[in-house]
Amino acid sequence: MKVLTMASVLAAGSMTSLAMADSMNADASQAETYVKDSVITTKVKAKLAAKHLSTLTNIQVDTDRQGIVWLSGKAPTQDASDLAEMIAKATEGVNSVHNGIFVGS
Repeated sequence: MKVLTMASVLAAGSMTSLAMADSMNADASQAETYVKDSVITTKVKAKLAAKHLSTLTNIQVDTDRQGIVWLSGKAPTQDASDLAEMIAKATEGVNSVHNGIFVGS
């Protein structure tokens, strides 16, 4: 009886350890993805700022885990919106760009 109880406790402990390890791996993977997304977003924002066009500073940049960049905000002209999209597309790590920039004053 004691052997059966001990085996049950050991099996339950092993399963708990495996579940915790999977959870820790998932957390590490999410953190790695978040860092990658943040790096891409930062690179795009830095390139936009480097153009020294005040119109590009009104554009928000978000990146999802697949490397898709989402541009939003406001630009005074279609050319400024197109430039922001071109800059984002030319950034390392970007797989595609969704341009949601509103054009107008």
